[in-house]
Amino acid sequence: MHTSVHLLANAPDQLLPARELMAFTLASHIILVPLGVALPLITLVMHYRGLRRKDATALLLARRWSAVMAVQFAVGVVTGTVLSFEFGLLWPGLMGRWGDVFGIGFGVEAWAFFLEAVLIAIYLYGWRRLKPRTHFLLGLPLPAVALLGAFGILAANSWMNTPQGFSLDSAGKPTDVNIWKAIFTPMFGPQYWHFVVAMLLTAGYMVAGVYAVGWLRGRRDRYHRLGFTIPFTIAAIATPVQFVLGDSIARSVFHKQPVKFAALEIVWKTDTRVPEYLFGRLHSDGSISGGIKVPLLDSVLAGFSPDTKVVGLTSVPADERPTAVQATIAHWAFDIMVLIGSALVLLALWYGLVWLRHRRLPESKWFYGSAACAGLASVVAVECGWIATEVGRQPWIVYQNMRVAEAVTATRSSTLWIMLGVVIVVYVFIFGSLLAVLLKLRTRWRLADAQQAAGRKAEDPETDGPYGPRATVPAGDGAVGGSTRSRGEGR
Repeated sequence: MHTSVHLLANAPDQLLPARELMAFTLASHIILVPLGVALPLITLVMHYRGLRRKDATALLLARRWSAVMAVQFAVGVVTGTVLSFEFGLLWPGLMGRWGDVFGIGFGVEAWAFFLEAVLIAIYLYGWRRLKPRTHFLLGLPLPAVALLGAFGILAANSWMNTPQGFSLDSAGKPTDVNIWKAIFTPMFGPQYWHFVVAMLLTAGYMVAGVYAVGWLRGRRDRYHRLGFTIPFTIAAIATPVQFVLGDSIARSVFHKQPVKFAALEIVWKTDTRVPEYLFGRLHSDGSISGGIKVPLLDSVLAGFSPDTKVVGLTSVPADERPTAVQATIAHWAFDIMVLIGSALVLLALWYGLVWLRHRRLPESKWFYGSAACAGLASVVAVECGWIATEVGRQPWIVYQNMRVAEAVTATRSSTLWIMLGVVIVVYVFIFGSLLAVLLKLRTRWRLADAQQAAGRKAEDPETDGPYGPRATVPAGDGAVGGSTRSRGEGR
């Protein structure tokens, strides 16, 4: 019998629907995470520029981005809360046995969510109601709180990859818990910084992509140039940093989770002078079909030498390693992430070289077309990163301590499939509503700009929606005008 089929046949009926439900909700939630973690920082950079240079356009952009930040945060809280419930509902074995060891990470994330909600509310309320400097200073904790939330969830996940900070009693239950060791595991540092920089560049490219589309449609005013330049510059600086961090985390996986590394690189037998496969499909007999084979490269990348020994999947029994299908999924996700990262490095270099040589933005339509696609590509890379992390760890939910099948709920599989169907319908409605609100905001802002440009009075500040701009500031104006300042920014 095929090894994968044999392993699935021995798995509980609940395992597949539980995995599908968790994967769907996590994949949906993670789309919002880059904006939740990094958009506050990008917004405050623009806010600072507006205050520092008395730039009305920068303040207008910061105010509008803060509205988007609040809308996505509201949706992110809903999808994040669903995930919290699913941990207890779908994986009671994990939470029941190990919750005292690694649960503090979820607690930190919950407090960060709470603080972020309060700070976003204050920041939104502060526009035109607080003194500019006070308003900006009250917004400064937002990026730190967003990073705190990422700290909590990455601490929990990195513990699942390299668990430590406990002893096991005679019954196999964890005792003598050391919280600090449980938080700062060997994979925490590489995972955390890789994740944070990924969020920063992804959010930067997502925001810049909106204005790149505007540029392609002929909107070349200062509003669009500034809206593109700030987030794209942040993302372009973060991209090569991320490339280095990506190499660092791959090397950490090679040392700390060698079987997972073997899955990511579809290495079947432990050996030296191991080739690198770009894509390709691993079969249960160890053969590989398709893909591009590069001799020696995997050993060189792992240890800077072709004589580096790379541990293969067959170094452990079949029931302690990912199946051939799971290894292929993790391998493809890893390769897609690396390819997208490499393409983004080239895009960042293009931008940097033009800026260094000519002190201006690139003018090529190919550049702006690529920039418009960079946000979506970054989200795909983030999704692939999580797939590689989670699927590559199989069959362990706690690496080498608890299998996924041991943690799954006893709820009937039919109930879980129904839950998955309900969640899909609800999430389609939620994300459809999010898209509708963002498009409504875009239309409202564009109408306000057009009215201002035509010299007509825009809508009354208090009737144009709870998260839109309440007063008009001329788009394309390089300085805070006297009338505008008196109506809003100066108070």
